Amino acid sequence: MENNSGNTTLTSGEESKGRTILKEIKEFLRELLDIHDDTDRETTMETVKRDISFKGHNAWILIFSIFVASIGLNVSSTAVVIGAMLISPLMGPIVGIGFSVAINDIDTLKRSLVNLGVMVFLSVLTAYFYFLISPIKEETPELVARTYPTILDVLVAIFGGMALIVAKTKKGAIASVIMGVAIATALMPPLCTVGYGLATANWEYAGGALYLFSINSVFIALSTFLVAKLLRFPLVKYVNSKHRRNTARLASLIAVLVMIPSIILFVNLLREQVFVSKTREIVQEVINYPGAEVVKFDQNYKTKIIEIYLIGRTVPTEQIDQWVQEVKAIPNFEEVVLEVHQGSDQSSEIASRLSTQVRAGILEDLYVRNQQLVEDKDKRIQLLEQELLKHRSAGIPFESISKEARINYSEIQEMSYANSLVTNFSRIDTIPTFNVKWSSKLGAAAKRSEMNKLEQWLQLRLALDTLVVRTVN
Repeated sequence: MENNSGNTTLTSGEESKGRTILKEIKEFLRELLDIHDDTDRETTMETVKRDISFKGHNAWILIFSIFVASIGLNVSSTAVVIGAMLISPLMGPIVGIGFSVAINDIDTLKRSLVNLGVMVFLSVLTAYFYFLISPIKEETPELVARTYPTILDVLVAIFGGMALIVAKTKKGAIASVIMGVAIATALMPPLCTVGYGLATANWEYAGGALYLFSINSVFIALSTFLVAKLLRFPLVKYVNSKHRRNTARLASLIAVLVMIPSIILFVNLLREQVFVSKTREIVQEVINYPGAEVVKFDQNYKTKIIEIYLIGRTVPTEQIDQWVQEVKAIPNFEEVVLEVHQGSDQSSEIASRLSTQVRAGILEDLYVRNQQLVEDKDKRIQLLEQELLKHRSAGIPFESISKEARINYSEIQEMSYANSLVTNFSRIDTIPTFNVKWSSKLGAAAKRSEMNKLEQWLQLRLALDTLVVRTVN
C-alpha cells in the first residue's frame, strides 16, 4: 500500500508540475502576443478619421506622388516608385472603409468611399496626362508587373493591412511599419498603370491594373475590419436605437458582400498559382528526352493548355503520348491539353515562331555570353601585360646600362632610374623612367638631339616599347 500510495503521490506531483508549466507557457504567450492592453482606441479612431480627409495638402501630395510614380514606372526605376509610395496618402480612405464598417459608423464609411473615389479618379487622370505627353511609351518591366494580380499580391494585402492597423492602434503609432506597408501593398503603381493603359489605348493593361488595385484595396479594408473587431473597438452609438440597428445591419451586409467575393477570388488565384507552379514541376520532371531540350513553355490556366517548345533531337509521337498520359494522371490536371512544338515541325505557324523568336533568343543569349568572355579575356590580357611590364622594368641592369650610356654619351653628368605609376583613371600603368642630367656646356638643340638618341638606344637595348627619358637640371 505504501508503495502504491508513494506511486500515486509521485504521479499527482508530476501532473501538478505539468499543469504549472503549461500555465506558465500560456501566460508567456499571452504577454507576448496580446495587444489589447497597449491599444489606444480613442487616438486610433481620431487618427483613422483624420487620414480619410482629402483636400488641400493631401490633394497636392497625391498629384505629385502620382507624377513621381509615373516617372519611375516610365523609366523602370524601382527606387523612384518606392519613393512615390512612401509619400502617397491613398491608404487613409481604404483603412477608413474597413474601420467604419467594423464600428458601424455609416457617416465615416460614406466619407471614406467618397474620398477614395475622388483619389482614384484624380490619380488615374494625373497618370493619364503624364503618359499622354511623355515621349516614352515603351512597356517597362515595372509597368508589366502591375497588370494582373497574383496570390502573392493578395497575401501581401492581407498581412500588410493587418500590420498597418495593428501599428495604428498601438499607443504611439509605429511609423516605420506604416511606411513599410505603404511600400509592400503598392497601391499607387497600379493606378499609374491604369493611366498608362488609357493613354496608350491598351485596355487590357488598364483593366488588369485596376483589378490589381481593387484587390489590394479590398483586402486591406478587410484586414482592417477583422483587426478592429478582434480588438473590440466600441460601436458608434446612435440616439435612435432603430437607426443604430439599421446601420449595424447595413455595415454587416457590406462586410459580407466584401468577404464572400474576396474569399472566392482568393481561392481562384490560389488555384491559378498552384497550376503555374505545378506546370513548372511537370516541365522539369516529366518532359525529358535524350538529345532534346525545353527552351520555352507557356501555360494558360483558363484554357488549361500547356505549350512546350523543344529543340534538338526529334521526340517520337509515342513518347509525347506517354507525356500526355502522365500529365492527365496528375490530380486536377485531367482536362489539361499538352501541346509539344518541335523545331523540325515546319508545317505549323507556331513552329515557325519557334524557329524565329526562340532561336533568336538563344542566339542573343550566346552573343551576350561570348561578349562577356571576350571582355573577361581582354581584362586578363591587360593584367598580364601590366605584370610583364613590371617584371621587365624590375629586371633592368641599371649599373651596366649607366656605364654604357656614359661611354656612348660623354656629356651625361648624372643618371637615375625609377618606375613611375601613371593612370588615366581607367587603368594604371608602370612606366620605366630615366632622369638624365647633361653637361651645362651642351646647347639646347644638341641636348634635345642627344635625348632622342638616348631614348631610342634605351628602348632597343632594354627591349621596351614604353619608357620615359627626362632631363633634370
